[in-house]
Amino acid sequence: MISDTPPRIVIGWDLGGANVKATRLCDGEVSDIAQWPCPLWQGMDFLQDVLARARLRWPDCATAEHAVTMTGEMADLFPHRQAGVVALAAAMAEVFGPRVRFYAGAAGWVPHDAVEAAWLQVASANWSATAQLVASRVPDAVLVDIGTTTSDIIPIRAGTVAAHGQDDAGRLASGELVYSGVARTPLCALARRIAFNGVAYNVMNELFATTADVYRLTGELPAEHDPHPPADGGAKTLAATRQRLARMIGMDAREAGNTAWRTFADAWREAQLAELEDNLRRVLEAHAARGGIAGAPLVAAGCGHFLARELAQRVGVPCLTFEKVLRLHSAHALWARVCAPSAAVALLYDAQRDMRECGKPASQPAATGTREGTGEEAVCGS
Repeated sequence: MISDTPPRIVIGWDLGGANVKATRLCDGEVSDIAQWPCPLWQGMDFLQDVLARARLRWPDCATAEHAVTMTGEMADLFPHRQAGVVALAAAMAEVFGPRVRFYAGAAGWVPHDAVEAAWLQVASANWSATAQLVASRVPDAVLVDIGTTTSDIIPIRAGTVAAHGQDDAGRLASGELVYSGVARTPLCALARRIAFNGVAYNVMNELFATTADVYRLTGELPAEHDPHPPADGGAKTLAATRQRLARMIGMDAREAGNTAWRTFADAWREAQLAELEDNLRRVLEAHAARGGIAGAPLVAAGCGHFLARELAQRVGVPCLTFEKVLRLHSAHALWARVCAPSAAVALLYDAQRDMRECGKPASQPAATGTREGTGEEAVCGS
């Protein structure tokens, strides 16, 4: 049976400084997820281009409801974070009008005209949205979301997000935010000295290579999660990748065989894992004094989820992937893991609207990421 009621479309947005991610819900179910590169430090035109591409992909954007979170206000395009929040919110409101709401953490959802007053709550709150959604499903957990640029390590206790820091500065101090990701992090940020063929070398403090080069060689970073140009603007072939790694220790790729350079990539991988493990243990130890979350599962998200799985093994806890927490088994499951904050804001917004329409408190998201069929069919395009 075809329903006469048009489907309800909600699009969740995560406006990052390097990528924009969006999740489309149709009547509460994930129907599509997309990610576009968006180097905001080069100008707002890149965001406008992304929004134009989104409108082509989803023609019903004009009538959809939009739930937005962001981290892009940190881009050095803006004189300060407040200006960035205001500018990004204005861009979304200009394109999508009054059907846009902005995620402000504990302050809830704010319309465009309230963003400037609530800018501090709106700024860089995407981690909070993901953690809030996870907390509604896994009462005790540690969310580890490893993206292209940063990693979030968020403790969840008794169904509550138990983060010590509430903004980027506070989370950097607590270890809950690590500016280290699997694509855009300069390798010189990971180690001062590193071994190659049994010899330890000082690392060249130049932007010769990034973590994308490491995980391209290990085979763990698919091309669709590696959208930005390499450090030298060159090719992403394995030969070009090996040459960039060789520069980090003043060598050329031709000076050793392919197996040696693959082993070298593994050494950089270990350096990044060690830093992430140090911060994970710092977060766990900080919460031990408050009852702790010992043995709680780690929830892996982001395009670096493969590192999160290994971190779980190192600290001896189970690992759940974000899409399994959502009980999402569709073709979009992997992209939901990679684009977790956009999925989270879409589902949180959709759930609070459901509760408001039913006359229930809107403080908690719905229990699942998808709804069971009702016997009626609504037509949803992707």
